[in-house]
Amino acid sequence: MKVPLAIAAVLSVACLAERGSAQQGRGAQQQNNAEVHVMQVRGNVYMLVGAGGNITLSVGPDGVLMVDTGLANMTDKILAAVNRIEVGKATNGVLLLHGGAEGRSSMRADIDTPAPPKPIRYIINTHVHPDHVGGNEKIAKAGKTFTGGNVAGNLSDAGEGAAIFAHENVLNRLTATAPGQPPTPFGALPTDTYHTDGMYMSHFFNGEGIQLIHQPAAHTDGDTMVFFRYSDVLATGDIFVTTSYPIIDLARGGSLNGTIDALNHMLDIAVPEFRLEGGTYIIPGHGRLCDAADVAYYRDMTTIIRDRIQDLIKKGMTLEQVKAAHPTSDYDGRYGSATGFWTTDAFVEAAFKSLSQKK
Repeated sequence: MKVPLAIAAVLSVACLAERGSAQQGRGAQQQNNAEVHVMQVRGNVYMLVGAGGNITLSVGPDGVLMVDTGLANMTDKILAAVNRIEVGKATNGVLLLHGGAEGRSSMRADIDTPAPPKPIRYIINTHVHPDHVGGNEKIAKAGKTFTGGNVAGNLSDAGEGAAIFAHENVLNRLTATAPGQPPTPFGALPTDTYHTDGMYMSHFFNGEGIQLIHQPAAHTDGDTMVFFRYSDVLATGDIFVTTSYPIIDLARGGSLNGTIDALNHMLDIAVPEFRLEGGTYIIPGHGRLCDAADVAYYRDMTTIIRDRIQDLIKKGMTLEQVKAAHPTSDYDGRYGSATGFWTTDAFVEAAFKSLSQKK
């Protein structure tokens, strides 16, 4: 994908930061000196990298909408990055006068002082993993949602905190705490869920329609892609990453074929500018900003490896025999890893088990 020179340097730094974060593991806490990098994608849509999973923002006159909230220990830096974007937008093209006649300077300062930053209104969770939802509680508490006339009862806290949207399977998994683990704080749970193939935000936000699209049994069983229709930007969560082979969370309902279906759906949504290049921007769960060409290459790689493993299964090979056959060998230089959270070995095992499941 061709990237404008103005953002190439930011992309380079962001990719390095994200590569380091991906190697630490899905729920791992990053070092306190990690930095959050900001890149404007298009219009009101921004991308934050370095706080766990990638975070997508819509920042404009209606406030802030966030797709995912990163790791819990990175929330202060995430909020600071959001504030920098808002202050930068508010002061863009505004000249604050401090010289000349004292009275005139004071008047111009009052007139030209930018409006205070608008609050975080909405959070959308793409799935359940802590590097994408870890900041829910603190970031939601820092925001303020819209309220309307269709509210009854005690309104004292109706506008407190940002609303959190997710597929209902995310709520189910966050509330189904494993034995011996503390429950998810109530303030970190989704406040609004959907159970259908998708939903639209009830109104335009920052001048555009925003669509939530559920992808069943892909990375998990609660994946949501978020499509900013006017900006033509698609945030995918961990269904699509550029830093590793597809991450298939079998324990939480993920599957290899569901991942391929989701990648094909992304290509159905994306409109390239020319020969799969440019056009719709695609923000992965981890890694650099992409377009349809990147997704197509990733989809092809995943499909080829799926077909190889499926063929080996049909020949009666065991998991160890499939691993010994190295079905990923020609892609390992790009996506493979022998260490870290998601190794090549872990991917092959998850793919084998996913394809071996009885229909």
